Amino acid sequence: MLKAWYSFLLCWLSLQLEANPGLKVRITQKGLDYGRRIGMELLKQEVLKETFPSWSGQESFSIVKVNYVISRLRINAVDFPESSASFIPGTGISLSVAHASATISADWKMNAWLLSKDQGGITVSVSGLFIAVIIKVSRDSTGRLSMLLHNCQTSINSVKVKLSGGSSWIYSFLSGSIEKPVHTKLNKNLCLNIKYKIQMMDAHLRKHKVLSQIDAFVQIDYSLVSSPAVFKSHMNLDLKGTVYPLGNHTDPPFVPAPFALPNKDDSMLYLGISSYFLKSASLAYYKAGAFNITMSKELATTFNLNTALFKDFVPEIALSYLTACPMLLKLMATSPPVISLNADRCILQITGCVEVFAVLPYSTTQYIFAGNLTASTRVYLTITKQKLIISLLLKRLQFSLLHSILGFSEQMSLAENFLSYALQSAVIPEINDKLGKGFPLLNLAHTTLTGPVIKMNPGHLVIATDVDYKRKEGGDEDLHSHS
Repeated sequence: MLKAWYSFLLCWLSLQLEANPGLKVRITQKGLDYGRRIGMELLKQEVLKETFPSWSGQESFSIVKVNYVISRLRINAVDFPESSASFIPGTGISLSVAHASATISADWKMNAWLLSKDQGGITVSVSGLFIAVIIKVSRDSTGRLSMLLHNCQTSINSVKVKLSGGSSWIYSFLSGSIEKPVHTKLNKNLCLNIKYKIQMMDAHLRKHKVLSQIDAFVQIDYSLVSSPAVFKSHMNLDLKGTVYPLGNHTDPPFVPAPFALPNKDDSMLYLGISSYFLKSASLAYYKAGAFNITMSKELATTFNLNTALFKDFVPEIALSYLTACPMLLKLMATSPPVISLNADRCILQITGCVEVFAVLPYSTTQYIFAGNLTASTRVYLTITKQKLIISLLLKRLQFSLLHSILGFSEQMSLAENFLSYALQSAVIPEINDKLGKGFPLLNLAHTTLTGPVIKMNPGHLVIATDVDYKRKEGGDEDLHSHS
């Protein structure tokens, strides 16, 4: 009985520890096929740069033993006419190449007892090459994506060797005898080389930053919360998606709610962004002080921020200063802005206080009035390159006066109109400028999102998009950005 309760407790704890993601990424078969095509092109370029170690062998001809060395191997041409990629449920990705061919050149040297040394060139033509690879994907202990070679099979239909240079009677029989060891060597080393390349990719993934700084205020945790979920038609990546203030990795006092991506495969990628991600961003920016803004004459470039401006809003203020004085507006959020994500819109409500000062000669300030305000803003989302750009538009403002040296409480609506004008003209643009750097959705070099469509749902939004990869001539083939 005790053992049963212990098993139940372990199961219950495992369920509690299974965290919901703040961000989701789905790669569809369409996306996998595009990645395969790009990968094949990059692989061709990489193979042509490969260098291979020399190897030696020995062949016997009657009573004569011939020792030879093959060196300076290089691939001159390669072709992958047929390739395919598919998802292996519960495991990872299957890649296969059929009817591939390659032309390899090298140098050869030979010596034998009673015969002089000889040397020349060699051309190896490989045809009917078949490669089938299964790559297992998982999450490592640091939350990074990890991959390893799960299975590898290769076969070569034909290897033809042609030697040139040296004595014709020697390389005529040597070329026929060397085909078999070359065939065996290639077949043996193909999977070893593939395993090494996948290990190199895995080592690079382990260096990949899962905590990315966005701007001077916040950073995002992109670590995986679980191993990738691989299905027949797609693969899902669940990311933590928590936004933190710089230098403060304390988790917010709320957790992500579960959400699902749509069962569609029209696009290469589907990116799911939960309200948790947006709420953690709001909290992080609030803690970092991004919503605390002091507007001065120098910063208010869209209008002349001085006491004369009040003549159309609160005449008492303008009349109290015979000479127009510059002004300061200090706005401070008093709680994290509240985000509401509905089926057709996203609303951000900012609650705070405002203090208004006149700047007198010799840079001294005089307090004019202070109050509480609640600003309701519409959130607009756009995508530029690989980033989600957030911008705000003021929709409604409520203001309540706390204190004033001039006593204009009966003209509250006029003060509210002034603040609404100031927020729309200067404060909101300042906030939008801070948000303008955007939130990176992907971290792939030379890649842009094409035709992205944003669909808002209650509690989350989904971005359906294709991708376009264009490598700069002479650039690095590495698909991961180092920025």
